[in-house]
Amino acid sequence: MGLTHLDKNGAVVMVDVGEKGLSHRVARARGSIHMNREAFSAIMTDSIKKGNVLATAKVAAIMAAKNTSNTIPLCHPLPIDQVSVDFFPHEETSSIESEVIVKVSGKTGVEMEALHAVGIALLTIYDMCKAVDKSMVIDGIRLMEKTGGKSGHYKRDLE
Repeated sequence: MGLTHLDKNGAVVMVDVGEKGLSHRVARARGSIHMNREAFSAIMTDSIKKGNVLATAKVAAIMAAKNTSNTIPLCHPLPIDQVSVDFFPHEETSSIESEVIVKVSGKTGVEMEALHAVGIALLTIYDMCKAVDKSMVIDGIRLMEKTGGKSGHYKRDLE
C-alpha cells in the first residue's frame, strides 16, 4: 500500500475523502509520563500550586482531540462525537498512564486525534509539575486500537 499523503509525483497532498461514505470510527491511544516520587505524590494529593493536574490534563486532551487538524497539517477537521480521557497512576514506578478514546461518524479515522490528545495530556502534566521535577519522561505514545473505515479493526498485540 502506498503512502496516501503523496501524489504520483511525490508531492504532499491532503487525501480527498469527498467520495467516502460515513462510518462510525473509534480510536484508543495510550502513553505514559514518568516522574520522581515527589511530583507523583504532589499530583496524587492535589498539592501542585498550579491546580488540579489531572483535571487540567483531561480538559487539555479533549481540546487537543477537537483541534488536531489545526496542529497536524494534513489531518481533516472532524466533527468529534465523544472524547474520553482516563489516567492510571502507578505508584510503584511513579508514573501515570493516559488513555484517550475518540469517537466520530465521519469519512476518515480518528487515530491522530487520539494520539494527539494523549500527547497533550502528558505535556500538560509535565507543564504543571516541572517546578517539582524537570526530569520527567514522556514515552510510549501509541495507538492501541481502532475500528471503522475501509481498513477495518486494528488492535495492538498485548504488551
